[in-house]
Amino acid sequence: MLRRLVMVAYFVEAGLLLMVLPWYGEYWDRNYFAAMWPALRFVLTNHFVRGAVSGLGVLNLFAGLFTLAPMFTAPE
Repeated sequence: MLRRLVMVAYFVEAGLLLMVLPWYGEYWDRNYFAAMWPALRFVLTNHFVRGAVSGLGVLNLFAGLFTLAPMFTAPE
């Protein structure tokens, strides 16, 4: 049960970070990889890429919630 809660916490935290950080300019626009490879900066600042990363965050969030759901619906 504790193992499942840790996994849920990871999925929810990763999901929320992946949903929010691409749209928070200070962390997304100025990073190490964009500074080292200028061609990558064009890809990272593309709104479609940001949306795809946010979509992965939504999937992680749902995975965490679906992992948590059987704990509340299981008969005792």
